[in-house]
Amino acid sequence: MVWDWLPKYAPLLLHGLWLTILLLVLSVVFGFILAVPLGLAQVSGPAPLKFGANLFCRFIRGTPLLLQLYILYYGLGSLFPQIGLAYPSFKTEFQWLIRLDGFYYALLALSLNFAGYEGEVMRGGFLSVPKGEIEAARAFGMNPSKVLWRVWFPRAVRNVLPTLNGEVIIQLLSTPVVFTVTVMDLMGALYKVRQDTYRIYEPLLFGAAIYMILTFAMTYAFKRIENRIPQRR
Repeated sequence: MVWDWLPKYAPLLLHGLWLTILLLVLSVVFGFILAVPLGLAQVSGPAPLKFGANLFCRFIRGTPLLLQLYILYYGLGSLFPQIGLAYPSFKTEFQWLIRLDGFYYALLALSLNFAGYEGEVMRGGFLSVPKGEIEAARAFGMNPSKVLWRVWFPRAVRNVLPTLNGEVIIQLLSTPVVFTVTVMDLMGALYKVRQDTYRIYEPLLFGAAIYMILTFAMTYAFKRIENRIPQRR
């Protein structure tokens, strides 16, 4: 095993690690924000919203993440410049859309993918809350908004925390696909190290160790959160 390449490529690897963590955190936050209404719509929404939410989750869960990323990056990424050629005013006012970096397409793809999976998890979480608790909250005079945010939603999140832990770990292990669209995340940095140094095993083992450390850290954090939240029986 030869590790003399590590000091030279440490800045690149740290930058890749930073991008990986940033993509993970932002996609989980944005994806979960979208997953809550997706799960709620499937449980208690009107028929059109229920159908749309169910269709979105089925599409996300039924297609590979890499395919979704390519659709956004090569689809929208080539569509905006074509619109700019056809409509000069669009090119002038929305120049940022035409020159959008691959990072943002990757973030959008990861966020939508997480929302699709977590939307189903939240649907199960909302259904797992006993109806008696919701009816008791209504009996105390709470309006529907307070029932949702003070009783139904917190209870549902508590029920799905173990599953959410697994979903976040899967999300972390899904981030390496972004290096296929020019995003220099940790996997992209490791790939460049392999290309430059012709070392195969050392960069891969180093990357595996980093991902394992991140996984253990997230598992520990979720366990601490679960232990700090009292269980209702």
